[in-house]
Amino acid sequence: MAVTRDRLVAEALALLDEGGLAAVTFRKLAQRLGVQAPTLYWHVKNKAALVTALAEAILAPVELPPRTDEERWQDWLSALAQRLRRALLAHPDGAQVVSQAQLSLRMAEISETAMRTLAESGLSLRNARLTVLAVERFTIGHVLEEQAGPPDVEGFDLDAYAARYPTVVRAVADYFEPGRTVDDLFTDTLGVILS
Repeated sequence: MAVTRDRLVAEALALLDEGGLAAVTFRKLAQRLGVQAPTLYWHVKNKAALVTALAEAILAPVELPPRTDEERWQDWLSALAQRLRRALLAHPDGAQVVSQAQLSLRMAEISETAMRTLAESGLSLRNARLTVLAVERFTIGHVLEEQAGPPDVEGFDLDAYAARYPTVVRAVADYFEPGRTVDDLFTDTLGVILS
């Protein structure tokens, strides 16, 4: 089967899903496609271009519905951020891929739609841009932390940490009462940003 750009990206996405970004190498990709690595350069000129192509695929499912007249722009933008988060979480290292992408046209489309929607809702273009950047960067950063996994606590002195940072420990314990999840943390923090 001939190597096409679409097939190359699909196989790279499969490698990402199997082992994260570290697993996406030209050598492994060439093996999956049954070709020599130099063949891949006809479709992507380097690793940065491959990462951008992966970002485009990760972001493709993010829906961009128009804001309804009854919908507050804050609610519309919050829903967009939730969809962006889900798309990033759908793939290991999804946030890392998107944060490393160079000139992603899909991310530009998301930003364009969001900024235009906010400007049409009455925000100045400057405030629309700053608000969208804050929400996008918060979303990507939040998912970066989620996808990093739990910290390695072997040898970590939790009692000393709690004694030195008692407010932090109490705040975390207070927030994560039974039933509250990281999904709630994302939504609540996003609400603070949008308020």
